[in-house]
Amino acid sequence: MENSFEFTDIPEEDLPKATCGDEVKALPVEDLPKLAERIRRTLIRSLSKTGGHLGPNLGVVELSIAMHRVFHTPEDKFVFDVSHQGYVHKMLTGRWDQIDTIRTYQGLNGFLLRTESDHDCYGAGHAGTAVSAALGMAAARDLKGTDEHVVAVAGDAAFTCGPTFEALNNIAATTKKFILVLNDNEWSIDRNVGAVAKYFHALQTSSTFDHIRDKAAGFVEKIAGKGVRGIAHRVEEGAKNLLFPNVLFEKFGLHYYGPIDGHDVDLLVKTFEFLKEQDEPVILHIITEKGRGYEPAKANPMKFHGLGPYKTETGETPPSGKPTYSQIFGQKLGKFASCDEGIVAITAAMPNGTGLVEFQKQVPEKYFDVGIAEEHAALFACGQAVQGLKPFLTIYSTFFQRAYDMAVHDIGIQNLPVRLCMDRAGLSGDDGPTHHGLFDIGYMRHIPNWVLMQAKDEDEFVDMLWTMANYNDGPSAIRYPRGEGVGAEIKAEPQMLEIGKAEIVADGADVALIGLGNMFEMAEQTKAILEEKGYSVALINPRWIKPLDEECLKDFAGKCQVLCTFEDHTLKNGFGAAVIEALHDAGIHTPVERIGWPDEFVEHGKVDILRNKHGMSAETAVKKVLAHLPKRATVAA
Repeated sequence: MENSFEFTDIPEEDLPKATCGDEVKALPVEDLPKLAERIRRTLIRSLSKTGGHLGPNLGVVELSIAMHRVFHTPEDKFVFDVSHQGYVHKMLTGRWDQIDTIRTYQGLNGFLLRTESDHDCYGAGHAGTAVSAALGMAAARDLKGTDEHVVAVAGDAAFTCGPTFEALNNIAATTKKFILVLNDNEWSIDRNVGAVAKYFHALQTSSTFDHIRDKAAGFVEKIAGKGVRGIAHRVEEGAKNLLFPNVLFEKFGLHYYGPIDGHDVDLLVKTFEFLKEQDEPVILHIITEKGRGYEPAKANPMKFHGLGPYKTETGETPPSGKPTYSQIFGQKLGKFASCDEGIVAITAAMPNGTGLVEFQKQVPEKYFDVGIAEEHAALFACGQAVQGLKPFLTIYSTFFQRAYDMAVHDIGIQNLPVRLCMDRAGLSGDDGPTHHGLFDIGYMRHIPNWVLMQAKDEDEFVDMLWTMANYNDGPSAIRYPRGEGVGAEIKAEPQMLEIGKAEIVADGADVALIGLGNMFEMAEQTKAILEEKGYSVALINPRWIKPLDEECLKDFAGKCQVLCTFEDHTLKNGFGAAVIEALHDAGIHTPVERIGWPDEFVEHGKVDILRNKHGMSAETAVKKVLAHLPKRATVAA
């Protein structure tokens, strides 16, 4: 692709570089756009090797520069919603030369992390947290009698979150010194939906927008270089001319300014200089372009929101191999829905990440995107279930934590046939602890009425989806990992699975290996090693987390000397814990060894690196199992 870059011909080494706020402040004003260009070049080059959230960060370069030009971190506090757009902030706070380690093991985290830097005052990873957290900081500041500034930066998608509106309801009653930046680019991961998105779009596309923007620029120019406090009355009169009538935020008690060009760094600096002197909570509405400066990212904001390595010249990514679980999910569910009028699908702003974009192509009238609103999504599914539909509620494992109350109170107690599909269950690798789906078994398996399952491969995954589509006796949930499966061939017609019945893949008398879902492959590897050592090894695909196949467990616990479970989940309250409970309740004391994740928040990094670090391997399993077995002569090859 030609003309992928929108940069000058200035050699990169001749462009200014700033690695801290003081260096940003020391640059001449005319050099700030040049600094922005160097930052963009660095991001495009570095992320082409590591992957990451390129589009969002290219869109907030000028905003980040302006904030560090006007404010002083870590004394002043910047709270970024989700914080996936915090790469530029990291570069301007001492981490420029580490940006090429972003999202790699022992490198910079892809989100803000309090343990990484004093300049990261609040960690994040999910949407809708910034305004509440920042308001709490402002309230603490007021109580302590200090005078630092608190600036919350939230994308327009964050305003579809319940917590954001809950916080807006309290700002004016809590503090008089608060700055909220609405970074409006019409996208979260995918294009934003709903009434709030339409409202922001109306502000941008109003026939008066250009006039308002020009007046905003002219207004700030008038106050530049003058004593801001000394012209308060002129500021107030000028500000009134910038406001749309009956703006939503005015009703919440926030003085609204904007919308202004979020890529005019000089205008942003002067605006922040003015806003920091106000004695009332304010919101600054800026218009930015996701992927600015890099044509491939502008042309495909969904892809470049977060991606793996790519070619800098064209933005092309390496061709994918096997289809991912998400892709299979969207394709197969769409096929089922074409033949079953009751099937519908719901996403919380993740049509691409969950694979439902494929479902939408096949049956668009049955596809519902409710925005970043997991609680609403769950209740919405309940309403559909009450009316006789078959809702497939599709949410990442780590994001469904927000709707836990609905899983108990609305779905569980009412025994509604909602089908919960938890993508990204297990380790989510480079995204780190905010995105690892390591707790869903623990928060689901003890809720009455729910059925919970996980498939060992792609073919069984489709069978499980088909089983869920035809199970109407209560709620059901399936967990499945991020990325590709093992490459199993999917048969032409899915089959119903017997709920609560495990698959005995191989019989054995010494040890029984129980590999849940994507950990079945590790159980197979363990079996091969133990058989080489002369042991008789049973291999079980449990399929069902709830209900467990207790008869199968009791049978093998009765004839084997040790059981070993494998799960892509924390060991605390996980699948292995459920096996131990079941055997204990049956009065069986056969030892159970477990392979799973430790009781800690696992860091970011490639899955194989983290598994090796935390003892998630066939070799570890063999060592644990052998402690319970007599020595055997090795069988000859």
